[in-house]
Amino acid sequence: MALLAGRELMLELPRNDRRVLAIVETDGCVLDAIAVATGCRPGRRTLRVEDHGKLAATFVDVETGGALRIRPHPDARDAASRYAPEAESHWHAMLLGYQLMPDTELLLWQWVSLVTPLDVVLGRPGVRVRCDTCGEEVINQREVARDSGVLCRACAGGTYYRTSVPSAGDPAGEASGPPGEAR
Repeated sequence: MALLAGRELMLELPRNDRRVLAIVETDGCVLDAIAVATGCRPGRRTLRVEDHGKLAATFVDVETGGALRIRPHPDARDAASRYAPEAESHWHAMLLGYQLMPDTELLLWQWVSLVTPLDVVLGRPGVRVRCDTCGEEVINQREVARDSGVLCRACAGGTYYRTSVPSAGDPAGEASGPPGEAR
């Protein structure tokens, strides 16, 4: 995927700068492969996960705004055996066949445009605000503006967790330890 993206975006990969943003649609092993092949990293804010459970990724040239979404060809697994008839198993056929197959039989790709503007996706490093509800710091313009004030995404209703006990040092109450622990 990443090698194809580099060719189509006309960029040499892997990169040491922040010119390429990779948005990967799964949290599986392809994430590691894309990181190595592109030079993109979460800590550099050039590799994002939008986990839709799909083996697909969008590669964005942040200078030009060009964005290419790449996914496996639905027939690639079956086609692999034609390229590696000597393979001892279907898995080995995919391993060998994928290395020999032309891109058009292995992958599908299309130019796309991001729904969220690129400057919003990238945010601005160093920008910090406090959530008016929980008081936690929100960085990189990830806050949510509401009539009631500035909120973090969790307080705005977009959290992946639910609190069960107050945290240590929480002014709202005394820490009681992990759920089920006697205090």
